[in-house]
Amino acid sequence: MKRLSLVLALFLLATPALAAVRIVVETDGTLAAIKYETDGEKVRAFALDILTDAGTIDGITDFIRGESTAEAPGYGIFPANFARYINVDVDTGEVEAWNVDDYNPVADPCDPGALGGLGTDGITIEMGALYYPTDDNSPNAPGNSGTLCKLVLSEEANLTVTLNEARGGIVLTDPTVAASVDLGQAADVPVGGGADLLAPSHPDYAEWVAVGKPVCWAYPRQCHGDADGLKEGDVQTGLSYVGPTDLDILTAAWQVKEPPFGPGIASIENGICADFARDQEGDATGGFYRVGTTDLNILVANWLVKEAPQGPGIPADCGGSLAP
Repeated sequence: MKRLSLVLALFLLATPALAAVRIVVETDGTLAAIKYETDGEKVRAFALDILTDAGTIDGITDFIRGESTAEAPGYGIFPANFARYINVDVDTGEVEAWNVDDYNPVADPCDPGALGGLGTDGITIEMGALYYPTDDNSPNAPGNSGTLCKLVLSEEANLTVTLNEARGGIVLTDPTVAASVDLGQAADVPVGGGADLLAPSHPDYAEWVAVGKPVCWAYPRQCHGDADGLKEGDVQTGLSYVGPTDLDILTAAWQVKEPPFGPGIASIENGICADFARDQEGDATGGFYRVGTTDLNILVANWLVKEAPQGPGIPADCGGSLAP
């Protein structure tokens, strides 16, 4: 029986070591792909700081969750968030479920040595590999090269990756191997922003462009009242995508008139995220606004709907390309 809790504890205590590893940033369409390459050494974990020189890092996608397997190899263990989101059966040592939507590689900004997090100009990611058998020749081990994740930027910018030594840097399965880390292809790499997270064929594409291509409209449940793309609640009683935080965003943007009658939705931080109907309300005489009764009705219809296994959940069918 796998004792993942013990393995994870040993993993977290591993001694950081330099590795024959290259970190590479590439533009993938309008996303930033964070990749790695080695000369044959197996990396067990990465702790990286990623900074942009303009705008913010607004989303992370294209990462795996859970154990590395031959069918889905990679780095799906996120030490910074493991205790927050993953439950381990105390009797068997088995993880109950890896596919928890908010379980991602971005360290909380309150964690020691971590950067500001999504929505700021810098994030810290921590990604490790867990596989059986545990030797370097395991058929389930990650490859000697691959993609760690992809990032969504708010605008065109230069991206730079550095090691977060305080949180482990790069850890090899064999920490006695001495090599060097090459970050030459991860410094000041130009990456496009304002990604087309909605396909041109999407019925809301023209409206999305007109309001500035907000990232939040690509959340899979935004059109159902999920303004922030996150779950609320707790694992024991149930998690919900639509709750008090989404209501707070809607309240702040409630009937804010567009020019010339008011400052417009752009004056409210994340206010456009509460435009669940993705349209204007009001009239030319009294003024138009983006967030009103229609949006409130959508939020109310999905208020505190629990996700599985406690409830039916909200459909992830709003058409955005961001992973949950």
